Amino acid sequence: MPGPVAMDGHWYGTLVEWVGRGEDMHRLTFPAQRRLRRKSEFDAAYARGRRFGDGFFAVTASSNDKHGARLGMAVAVRTAGNAVERNRIRRIVRESFRLHQHTLPAVDLVVSARPKARGAAGAELHASLTALWAKVIEHKAAGNDFARRTGPGPKGPGSG
Repeated sequence: MPGPVAMDGHWYGTLVEWVGRGEDMHRLTFPAQRRLRRKSEFDAAYARGRRFGDGFFAVTASSNDKHGARLGMAVAVRTAGNAVERNRIRRIVRESFRLHQHTLPAVDLVVSARPKARGAAGAELHASLTALWAKVIEHKAAGNDFARRTGPGPKGPGSG
């Protein structure tokens, strides 16, 4: 018997999971060095980052000089509702990142929940995050950086 199954249908067991083969094996954990913790780190990611999104989440990706991807989350009360729902969304985001962290490039990722994520099935949220991770990987593989796009300014008086 594998152990407890959460309401979203996923097993959150106590076994240590590994991915890879031979010397390329990586532990699928979520240590402190893989997290964005300070306001300055979030601000830097928002200021320099490139945004990707769908109906459930917005992801801001900013290149970093660390050894791998780092995750920060922004799940607002107005977006997700009560603490139970906010924490459920956070758990799903952390779990998805934990499973994909070794395939992601060296970027700081800030995941913001959108109102549609509230009450959505766990499988839908996992699929959404998997697609967003793929967009980040594809963007980097295409040789693009994660600098925010700067387009023409607003048209109007004094804009040149």
